[in-house]
Amino acid sequence: MVRGSLGKLFSQSLSLAGKWQQQQLRRLNVHEYQGAELMSKYGVNVPKGVAVSSVDEVKQALKNVFPNEKELVVKSQILAGGRGLGTFKSGLKGGVHIVKAEEVENIAGKMLGQILVTKQTGPQGKIVSKVYLCEKLSLVNEMYFAITLDRSSAGPLIIACRKGGTSIEDLAEKFPDMIVKVPIDVFKGITDEDAAKVVDGLAPKVADRNASIEQVKKLYELFCKSDCTLLEINPIAETSDNQLVAADAKLNFDDNAAFRQKEIFALRDSSQEDPREVAAAKADLNYIGLDGEIGCMVNGAGLAMATMDIIKLHGGTPANFLDVGGNASEGQVVEAFKILTADDKVKAILVNIFGGIMKCDVIASGIVNAANQVSLKVPVVVRLEGTNVDQGKRILKESGLALITAEDLDDAAEKAVKASAS
Repeated sequence: MVRGSLGKLFSQSLSLAGKWQQQQLRRLNVHEYQGAELMSKYGVNVPKGVAVSSVDEVKQALKNVFPNEKELVVKSQILAGGRGLGTFKSGLKGGVHIVKAEEVENIAGKMLGQILVTKQTGPQGKIVSKVYLCEKLSLVNEMYFAITLDRSSAGPLIIACRKGGTSIEDLAEKFPDMIVKVPIDVFKGITDEDAAKVVDGLAPKVADRNASIEQVKKLYELFCKSDCTLLEINPIAETSDNQLVAADAKLNFDDNAAFRQKEIFALRDSSQEDPREVAAAKADLNYIGLDGEIGCMVNGAGLAMATMDIIKLHGGTPANFLDVGGNASEGQVVEAFKILTADDKVKAILVNIFGGIMKCDVIASGIVNAANQVSLKVPVVVRLEGTNVDQGKRILKESGLALITAEDLDDAAEKAVKASAS
């Protein structure tokens, strides 16, 4: 329910991804069960649950954790939204099931090790390595809660809605008055008055007001102390025993805080990430995978964006964003080429370098070494300008490689599109 549900909600305040291609942002995303464990440490009410990775662990959990439960919720754990409406490649419908206790082992066994395809994973889907077994709560009311970073107020923004559990985007469009936004002064922190405004926006029916205010304050404490970029709970719910519970949550963390959040960043599940991006991160390259056919290697984010735009202008589609930076080593250039050539969808590669700090001869040497290490099966278009450009062009010419040279960016893009189509 919650993963990716913000989407289009208040785009002036939020910029969360709705399409699977847009999810590839440089921020840590953790599984639902990991988020629940973290929230519990801060005193936030969460359902009793346990993550399991095998049928044997399912049996142990049923025996030791849920000996008296008649029904349980079985949730596939992938880093993408739309699990409930997803489909496994094996044919099983739905990545979230409420089943009787005696059926848990069977349904969990059908999920583990299988590929789940949702609207956010793309057609390739994601593998389910763990399932989360949770107690089935008796909910009497479902609401929506989120904390994100807001550019307009230059600080955290809490969003609350008295309805939740389903599409918050549609609700915001049809009933904008139901959405309450409370900006928090990052220097003062959350006050009782701020928390009370949030609770009023949630409009709980049975939960104690003061206890609810304390839950909101604990969630804000978690957001700040853990360096979150997003904390979204959909639904935040009231139970039949008058508790306010975070029934399903999504947490993202600022990658820039990895040095002080080592315990949290140790939770990273690289098996759920684009393997191209994992390899690029290890080589300290700025890479984002896309779905096109022309691999790009560029220095400078602005030039990389312009290169992608001009490829589109000439009728092509970029396979990636790749900024090697201003001081990339020859080894990094080699690694960049390995990543580009490992992508089966890439039909041509465009190297666009404007040498300032980055020297053209270093790029050229990297291209030659990469070609010697990797079997180049696609045409490579190279445009070099700037520092040491003559040395760079000489290195490429003397290499004997069948490279396509270009005079300027427009010429390079046109040749790359033509090469990818041939």
